[in-house]
Amino acid sequence: MYQVNIDRLRKFVAPEFIFGRGSRYLVDNYLKNYNIRHPLLVTDPGVTKAGWTADICTVLEKAGIRYTLFSGVTPNPKDSEVMEGSEIYRDKSCDAIVALGGGSPMDCAKGIGIISSNGGHIRDYKGVDKIATPCPPLICIPSTAGSAADVSQFAIITDTQRKIKMAIVSKMLVPDVSLIDPETTYTMDRELTAATGMDALVHAAEALVSNANSAITDLHALEAVRLVCRNLKGACEHPRNEEYRKAMMQACLFAGLAFSNASLGAVHAMAHSLGGYKDIPHGICNAILLPHVLDYNFDAAAAAYMRMGEAMNIPRQGRNPDEYKSLILKNIRDFLKILDIDHTLGEMGIAAEDIPRLARNAMQDPCILTNPRDPRIPDMENLYAKAL
Repeated sequence: MYQVNIDRLRKFVAPEFIFGRGSRYLVDNYLKNYNIRHPLLVTDPGVTKAGWTADICTVLEKAGIRYTLFSGVTPNPKDSEVMEGSEIYRDKSCDAIVALGGGSPMDCAKGIGIISSNGGHIRDYKGVDKIATPCPPLICIPSTAGSAADVSQFAIITDTQRKIKMAIVSKMLVPDVSLIDPETTYTMDRELTAATGMDALVHAAEALVSNANSAITDLHALEAVRLVCRNLKGACEHPRNEEYRKAMMQACLFAGLAFSNASLGAVHAMAHSLGGYKDIPHGICNAILLPHVLDYNFDAAAAAYMRMGEAMNIPRQGRNPDEYKSLILKNIRDFLKILDIDHTLGEMGIAAEDIPRLARNAMQDPCILTNPRDPRIPDMENLYAKAL
């Protein structure tokens, strides 16, 4: 009898997605196709201020679709917001969720879906494959080019009691459809564009070196790296340029498909710990940590990192791995300076005495399991210290 080596098997899960300018206006068609009578529209104040919430509300109203609006989502969405949204979902007898915004509204929407179908508290679902009952239909309309929550199996929710970010991972969290419209990113300012773009780059980099990667995830990750490195600076400087915004949305999509299936690594484990403790923007955490973790990981995944360097358009010919690593690190640090996000953790309010707690929490994050090098708490402490 043939013996299957499960360590060599790889899966690839993706939702239906529609990509292109104006795709957001298809939300009413999908709701009708799913026979949805009363969706909960989940968004946040920033998206509402930019005008995108009113835009989608108009589409629903013209289609005669009754909806309930929940806009009380903050950056780094909180467990309390998930529970509040799930109460509204239940009280208004909603039967689906539309998430409009960046990673925060989309992750909160996923959390609301979990509680609506499974009950309990969102803290009960921290970890991998803890969701027994499928969530309500979920349609995502992303308005940033970074999180890729609209195509991923991940939801990141802040546990406000323990001050940690919980990673909830399950195929149940893959949205039913994503309407990816680059036009919704035109209102992002330079800082948000840079931070979310770096989130996409780190998604791709960590998926590429993950110990659960595959040829399929590598394909998406490398294209994401190419697109970010060629277009993020332009998107920051020319926010209404259609080609730059389209390319960054594509980068986010490709990186999301890669990390959703290959998972992530130490950068995200450490960033989740930081974000839960100090509520620091996720993309900024990733940007600060990336060079330090890459330096730490390089020998364990040198071939993959060198492929990444080539995708970054860094000449490789005639250079040994150590020389090429130095070039990659210099390129990343120079890129961060151009984007004005070359901060230190100390500048973000982290002190040396915070490091032991941050390291312990990072080691409990599911993302650490697929890091190419197997770290210990002292390693985590050393990496945080280098980033201070």
